This record gives sequence, structure tokens and C-alpha cells, in this order.
Amino acid sequence: MNLQIQGRVHRLGDEVNTDVILPGRYLALRRPEELGRHCLEGIDPGFAARIQPGDILTAGRNFGCGSSREHAVIALKAAGIAALVVHSAARIFFRNAINLGLPVILCPEAAAALREGSLASVTLPGPWVAQDGQRWPGAPLGAEVEAILAAGGLVPRVRQSLAAPIQIPAKDLPAHG
Repeated sequence: MNLQIQGRVHRLGDEVNTDVILPGRYLALRRPEELGRHCLEGIDPGFAARIQPGDILTAGRNFGCGSSREHAVIALKAAGIAALVVHSAARIFFRNAINLGLPVILCPEAAAALREGSLASVTLPGPWVAQDGQRWPGAPLGAEVEAILAAGGLVPRVRQSLAAPIQIPAKDLPAHG
């Protein structure tokens, strides 16, 4: 599995919580594109309008803290964010993002160094973050997390796994006699 994401960088600070990523008044919206239009509007009203599909969001410590709502991840993806590069992320947000197919790269060095508005890339496996000839290794995600991301999320990964033929070594088959 090789996943290469390249996009412009958008910077946020520390402690960006899910209520800021997608304000609670929009939780009744059902279509992802509707959620995406309101992504981060409380701290940056023009955010969603500036995002191009494939862009990368970088932030500081404890990104996604707050509630466990999946709407925040859906809004980021629908706005066009293809990957997050953060110093650290809240555990539940991190897992929601992976389950919904949004890579979250934990890399304090890259999160601090990436420049707003410039192109950067995120590569899996690795993960690696790069910009202008500099390259930083992210915290390892593990083979199954990378497989979930490659499949586009947990549900597509489970469907993929269920569709694969089961391989049973001959030595484990019952003897017929």
C-alpha cells in the first residue's frame, strides 16, 4: 500500500476541539458537503472556502479534544482536508479519523515546521511528512491502521477482509479417512 497526499498546508494552534471543528448547531445536518461548508467557521469563517481537495491541516497539541462526535472528522474530509499533521491528537478523535479514512500523522517536528500556504506531502507507509526538501518521520501507525487508511476507512476495510478468500494451511485441515 502506497498512499501519497500532496496539498497546501493550513495551520491551526493547540487544543482545537471538536466543537470548534464543527459547531454543535450543525449536528442535525446529514450530508457531508453541508457539514464541510461549516468546518472551523467559528475560528476562521473563510476556512472551508479556501480549502482545495487534498490539502493538509497541521496543528499543535491535543487536536480534536472535546466530544467524541464523528461529525468533526466528516466535516474536515468534506471540506477537502486529506491528511492531518499534528503534534498530538485526542485519542477518540484519532480513532474516529482513522475509522473514517482520514490520516492523522503524529509528528511534532513537522507540525511545528510546516509553512502555511506551501505545498507539503504525506506518504504512507512510514508515515513521512515532507516540505521543501525537508522530511520528517511520523509516529508509526501500524500495518492494520495503514490498511484501514488505504481502504478508505474501517467499513471498507472490513468489507475488503470479508470478501477475501480464507486461507487455511493444509496442515490445519481435518484429516479425511
